[in-house]
Amino acid sequence: MQVSTGLQKLSYNVPDALAATGIGRTHFYKLMANGDIPAVKSGRRTLIPAESLRSYLERLPPAALRAQKAAA
Repeated sequence: MQVSTGLQKLSYNVPDALAATGIGRTHFYKLMANGDIPAVKSGRRTLIPAESLRSYLERLPPAALRAQKAAA
């Protein structure tokens, strides 16, 4: 059983950030290298502030959905 502490995460390690966003590992590292998703270091750990992930996702354009074809 998992107990909730009521605290929101302030940062994510890379595997948790990948799981939270659904972005692939290679693309995620490219986004960090380009500065699109800022990361910080704490010792040897790479941490991604939760606000960095939110900010990146909010900057993405809306998905263009294709119209479904009518059944013949």
